[in-house]
Amino acid sequence: MATAKKAAAKKSTRSRSTSASKSHGPDAIKLLTADHREVKALFQQYQEMVDHEAEDQEKQEIADQICLMLTVHAQIEEELFYPAAKEAIKEPDLVNEANVEHASAKDLIAQIQESDPSDEMYDAKVKVLGEYIDHHVKEEEGELFPQVRKARLDMTALAEQLQERKQALMTEMGLGMDEEAEAE
Repeated sequence: MATAKKAAAKKSTRSRSTSASKSHGPDAIKLLTADHREVKALFQQYQEMVDHEAEDQEKQEIADQICLMLTVHAQIEEELFYPAAKEAIKEPDLVNEANVEHASAKDLIAQIQESDPSDEMYDAKVKVLGEYIDHHVKEEEGELFPQVRKARLDMTALAEQLQERKQALMTEMGLGMDEEAEAE
């Protein structure tokens, strides 16, 4: 009976510490996943504009927002999340692959930013970028994130670092986080 009480007390302590750590703020993976969902919605919005033959200016605003979000997201992952993940997980090659995928995405982002919605290839470049990001997200969320979770990194502290760096980058690029929320 005493053993059962000790086990229950341990379980209770574990669940309290788990819920306490959750209440201190978002975790890194949830923050990155929220970014993934937000940019996916922008790609869908862009495609709807293409389907309904929206004005070039409207399409460019969404494409610019996609490019900005992806640039900032990639940078915070590369600077903070990937190094922590690579050190903590059993398959560090997943991080190497993610970095290679980022390099390819950055190339497409640069092509989009250097062109104009009236260019024949503009919509195709945005579409391919969306498909590429979708593939990258599936691998990240399906393979990398589960390994990082198992590694038991301090997800709250990492989330705070990611959020702080994201804010700084958005400010550097002339778009504060409040403005980003209003732009949606």
